[in-house]
Amino acid sequence: MQLAIPPGSEGTARAFWVDVLGFVEIPKPPELAARGGLWVRADALEVHLGTEDEFVPARKAHPGIRVGDLDALAGLLEKNNVPVKWDDAFPGHRRFYSEDPFGNRLEFLSPDGSRPVW
Repeated sequence: MQLAIPPGSEGTARAFWVDVLGFVEIPKPPELAARGGLWVRADALEVHLGTEDEFVPARKAHPGIRVGDLDALAGLLEKNNVPVKWDDAFPGHRRFYSEDPFGNRLEFLSPDGSRPVW
């Protein structure tokens, strides 16, 4: 999955994705590293944060990131002054929305056990 970030904001992205969310930074191939950005991974999810000169945050389009302990993640984000907005409109799941430091929308969700998960 790829999200855009403003040029020169890799440090801010790293502070959020690595220091707050606990992702691990992975090296970019040298040819791609010269373009800037940051790649991170957690379990099977890999996020490529690419710089975009005329950056505009993704406010509607967003990744849906499935997590094991949704309440703990919400608490972690709130502890780090990252707003969390709960939403109960997805049957069979608990979820909330948040944003990265650049305003990109993020959805975090977990099955609630009330129906089979695909």
